[in-house]
Amino acid sequence: MEVKNDIERSQGRITSVAGSPSTYWLTRFVILRLLGVVYAVAFLAAINQIIPLIGADGLLPIGIFLRQASASLGSTGAGFLRLPSIFWLWHSDTALLTVAWVGFLLSCAVVAGYANALLLAALWFLYMSFVHAGQDWYGYGWEIQLTETGFLAIFLCPLLDMRPFPRRAPPIAIIVLFRWLIFRIMLGSGLIKWRGDNIWRDGTALYYHFETQPLPGPLSRWFHFLPRAVLKIGVFFNFLAELVAPWFAFWPRVGRHIAGLVIVLFQFTIILSGNLSFLNWLTIIPALACFDDSFWARLLPRAVVRKAEAAANRTEPSRPMLVTSWVVAAVVALLSVQPALNMVSPGQIMNTSFDPLDLVNTYGAFGTVGQERLNVVFEGTMDEKPGDSANWKPYIYKGLPVLLDSKPPQIAPYQLRLDWQMWFASMSSPDEYPWTLNLVWKLLHNNAGAVSLFAGNPFADKPPRYIRAVLYRYSFATPGNTQGLWWNRAQVSIWIPAISAQNPSLIKFLQSEGWVP
Repeated sequence: MEVKNDIERSQGRITSVAGSPSTYWLTRFVILRLLGVVYAVAFLAAINQIIPLIGADGLLPIGIFLRQASASLGSTGAGFLRLPSIFWLWHSDTALLTVAWVGFLLSCAVVAGYANALLLAALWFLYMSFVHAGQDWYGYGWEIQLTETGFLAIFLCPLLDMRPFPRRAPPIAIIVLFRWLIFRIMLGSGLIKWRGDNIWRDGTALYYHFETQPLPGPLSRWFHFLPRAVLKIGVFFNFLAELVAPWFAFWPRVGRHIAGLVIVLFQFTIILSGNLSFLNWLTIIPALACFDDSFWARLLPRAVVRKAEAAANRTEPSRPMLVTSWVVAAVVALLSVQPALNMVSPGQIMNTSFDPLDLVNTYGAFGTVGQERLNVVFEGTMDEKPGDSANWKPYIYKGLPVLLDSKPPQIAPYQLRLDWQMWFASMSSPDEYPWTLNLVWKLLHNNAGAVSLFAGNPFADKPPRYIRAVLYRYSFATPGNTQGLWWNRAQVSIWIPAISAQNPSLIKFLQSEGWVP
């Protein structure tokens, strides 16, 4: 962590600036732009999906959730303190869309280069509001990772000045906290793999991962059929990036730069090989704190570098900003005790928050890797007898595989929340995912919101007479096969038996949950 005193114009790069307290002007610039992109994608997904997911007529209505949380915690005030969210004050469908649109527009401002502490604080709270009220749909590790990343970003900026290069330098304490974040993300992920599944330790995890991951992408099959020796090298690279590189995030410049490059390269290989929402782009953000301006000046346009030089030359120290950064560092240090103990614990858990504001969390991914791909496919029929001989038509997901000749689409960094939940559900039972029965009910009535979560409606003219859900085992078809198939599949079981809209057991259950009158 060098602190330079002068900026020289040498070979098109920044090396120092007279009187400058930091050399992370360009680092802050890049971190905030990428954070703005991630926020924009996350809020865009909410704009498109939040109403059918948690709206008043959604699969898990937010009103029911807030009432239950309030009753469980004793009061609405207690609910707000435990699960801070603007939706305790206003949670109509209009409120959900308004918050999503405001968040998206503010995110676009950050992408354009305009950010200050107030704007970033607003983004942090608005997104946290969705995380705390989103129930199953927002239960992923990258949701709390975004709230933690967004919280730290607040303190990179001046309170009011929104310019890309304001007079206030980025506080070094916050840069170090970003490095502490990438350290915990990567090391937590590596440790959970090493402890969690023998196929990581024996180097065979990638024999299965590309095929069984939640949403395969266009290149996933290519990765899956790489030579086994190459896939074993991939596991070695995984552990290099997750168990070794994080320790160098706190080293002097050369060590940090190498660590940052290894981590970022690792994230790009994951981006190319699958559709893990915005997780990998989000993980790149704190890794960028490993680089200082001497690195970025070689990559960014000279015009941007000159603006950073000019800002560094006119910098004005801000005692309140400096003090605030160290207060934040002290708070994060205190809140880091439990996550740090969790990482070294044999009973390590992943993707868990230890405080109501999700300020310091524990992370991890793919602690276990499935060795077969199971998919639940919803099917409908107009036939009077819903047996196996009936004419069943599938509801096609937007991302999960259904049709055997369909190439996996590129979805990430966007997230299809129904598809993700159905990937988890396929490894469980409907009893553990009761909202799937609410989905069946809505499909039986051609509910526009529920149908919008799929790629299309096979019963656009009239609702089906019966809906069922079938569990299939999918595997990649060998490239170049004569049928032009991307997938092979075999039926495993009936996940939800054929149900009609008149089924009394279904109606009784939905009424008990408050999902139908």
